[in-house]
Amino acid sequence: MTFKSPTTADAIQPDSDFGDPEPFHLHMGMASWRALGDYFGLIQFGVSQDTLQPGAQSSLRHWHTLSDEFVYMLEGELVLRINDGEFMLKPGMFIGFKAGDNNAHHLVNRGLTAASFLVIGSRVPDDVPIYPDDDLAMFNTETGRIEMRKDGSPIK
Repeated sequence: MTFKSPTTADAIQPDSDFGDPEPFHLHMGMASWRALGDYFGLIQFGVSQDTLQPGAQSSLRHWHTLSDEFVYMLEGELVLRINDGEFMLKPGMFIGFKAGDNNAHHLVNRGLTAASFLVIGSRVPDDVPIYPDDDLAMFNTETGRIEMRKDGSPIK
C-alpha cells in the first residue's frame, strides 16, 4: 500500500448505514459515521468518528464476544446505557468495553444538538455481537455473517 498523507475527518465521506436489519434499524434515528481507519487500510483495529443527531442511538444495546471497544467523546452529550444504569458522557470522557464482558452498552442522544465520538475496536473476524434486549442474533458462517431471530427463524 502506498503512503496516504494525513487528512481530516471531514475529508472522509460519512455513511449512515450501520447495517442493522429492519425492524431494528428503525430505532437508530439519524446518525452517521466516518471510517477513519479504513482510509489507511487498517486491518487489526477499526477507528470511526460517529455523530448522533438528537433522538438517535449508536446501536442496539450489545456486547462483543471477542472484540474490545473504546469510546472517546468529542462534542455534545450522550447517555451511555449499560447493565448498571445510565451515565452522562461529555467531551473528553471515555469508556472501554473488554471482549467477553457481557456489560451490554450503547449511546443515546437525548439532547438538542448533535454529538460526536470516536470508536476504536478490535477487528476479530469471529467476533459475535450479543443483543440482550432485542430478538436479534448474528452467526458467522463460511460465506459470511447471517442475521436471524434468536430462535433461528428469519428476521423478514
